[in-house]
Amino acid sequence: MAKESKKTLPASGAGLVRYFNDENYGIELSPTQVVIGVILVMLICIALRFTTNVAI
Repeated sequence: MAKESKKTLPASGAGLVRYFNDENYGIELSPTQVVIGVILVMLICIALRFTTNVAI
């Protein structure tokens, strides 16, 4: 039997090619910091709601 020759395809990036700079601008927060921040804002809003006499 004759050996079959394997044909190879050209190398590709397989979707891993980036066309933009990997520089991040701005504040980087972890998910834990975001959750803590949201909880703090909620607590401040609730505290203001019950401590002020302004009708919303």
